[in-house]
Amino acid sequence: MTNTLESYVNHLVSVITVDGRNIVGTLKGFDQAVNLIMDECHERVYSSHRGVEQVILGLYVVRGDNVALIGEVDEDLDTRLDLENIRAEPLNECKT
Repeated sequence: MTNTLESYVNHLVSVITVDGRNIVGTLKGFDQAVNLIMDECHERVYSSHRGVEQVILGLYVVRGDNVALIGEVDEDLDTRLDLENIRAEPLNECKT
């Protein structure tokens, strides 16, 4: 896992947490427990009734035991998204 995460350092990533949150930001570092240090973060809050709300978080640490999924974001594609018109149900909590 650390080899894959190493390639994401200083890149824009999207993290889905086990409680269903979507946090987007620049991965600055991580440790052996997959605790993530992210900068310039925002949380994308989805709703079926209104557009995607982006809550500014700034510098943010995500505990490794709370990470369900992490992936690199295509920045060009991401800038073209019309988040105000996207409607989606929020993710449910992951059950293990």
